[in-house]
Amino acid sequence: MYADVLDTLSHNDTSYKIQDHLPRVVVVGDQSAGKTSVLEMLIRARIFPRGHGEMMTRSPVQVTLGEGSRHTAQFKGTDRVYDLSSEAQLYELRKDVERRMRKNLKDGETISSEVISLTVKGPGLHRMVLVDLPGIISTETSGMKPRTKEKLTEMCSKFMKNPNAIILCIQDGSIDAERSNVTNIVQAHDPKGKRTIFVLTKVDLAEQNMANPSRVKKILEGKLFPMKALGYYAVVTGRGPQDDTVESIGAYEEDFFSRSKLFRSGAFRASQMSTSNLSLAVSECFWKMVKDSVEQQADNFRAMRYNLEAEWRNTFAGIREMDRNDLYEKAKDEILDDIACLHKITPLEWESLLQDAIWEKISPTIVDDIYLNAAECDNASNFNTKVDIALKDWTDDLLPQISIDVGWHTLFKQLETIIFSKAKKEKSTDCDSALIPLL
Repeated sequence: MYADVLDTLSHNDTSYKIQDHLPRVVVVGDQSAGKTSVLEMLIRARIFPRGHGEMMTRSPVQVTLGEGSRHTAQFKGTDRVYDLSSEAQLYELRKDVERRMRKNLKDGETISSEVISLTVKGPGLHRMVLVDLPGIISTETSGMKPRTKEKLTEMCSKFMKNPNAIILCIQDGSIDAERSNVTNIVQAHDPKGKRTIFVLTKVDLAEQNMANPSRVKKILEGKLFPMKALGYYAVVTGRGPQDDTVESIGAYEEDFFSRSKLFRSGAFRASQMSTSNLSLAVSECFWKMVKDSVEQQADNFRAMRYNLEAEWRNTFAGIREMDRNDLYEKAKDEILDDIACLHKITPLEWESLLQDAIWEKISPTIVDDIYLNAAECDNASNFNTKVDIALKDWTDDLLPQISIDVGWHTLFKQLETIIFSKAKKEKSTDCDSALIPLL
């Protein structure tokens, strides 16, 4: 429902930039930091294109999570529902995501700012809206469009500058902290860390390769990077093989933390580890931000309403104010008067209007689907038989409902004609000149 509100606001009010106002969880990180893998663990399905050492996320992907009896995914504006418990349909979904990303790339661009939206439902999923962004890069390689690095930074900044966006900052734990690009960008948009959650990925590799375990402890205490965060989490989102399932990765993560030397040494607390704790924390933070932002927007709309009402009173001081009930009764009486005018249309005129409307509706079916289809017969007798059968079936099954729909449409069309005709006549008499453009 929350994502539907976002889409409705975007569609009906083009001046309302929803990425600048309403909460979302924006997932940012360096390329190959495990950003998309973290998102897949929150979704509990591997729905994104896979690859090693190359850019796979090429445009923003908005994922709306919600409760459901079945684990499914569906793209916005489509009817197809993917069953995420089926490996075959998961493979098709990944290919569809990749196809949509490449379709968004215009004029040979490496990345696109067009958002791909889909809804994922399943048992136990925390309700929230996540946006996966392409990974930050240090160097433009051959084949990349010029300024790709700058455009990636600009795209991430566009989503992070929303003061109500929750920033999920993903840092690769298997590389030196000094090689991080994303932490400086996040710090620039949230210097006090009031809406940032830091996630250290690949902690299993960090434990294997790190000579100084105290660095992990400093990272998860917020003492190594200059950026600040609401919380710091350590996760394991894979073992390497691309065909690992979410369940096998989760089991591996649980097994790793149960025997982790870093955990036993006190590098992080139990509440800081695992994607399940991370998911709960992100969900709680998201809905707190939703509540705060909705209250803020409600205050803004109340102030706007007060200003508009004051402007109306000052501009049209001579017009008596009517409350909601007065306006309702006035509109009801006017509509009833307009409906009464329908009796001026004679039966012959109604018959002619209905005949024309019905023929316009059914002529394509009669001509194209019945007569032209039957014309393929080799003799007149077969033609007549085929036409009679097709007409009878169509008349019995579809014509009654078509006639009802056409009748209602014709009735409303005539009422609409009467209302607009009346409105035009009243423009130069009863209507205030300031209101004429609204008619």
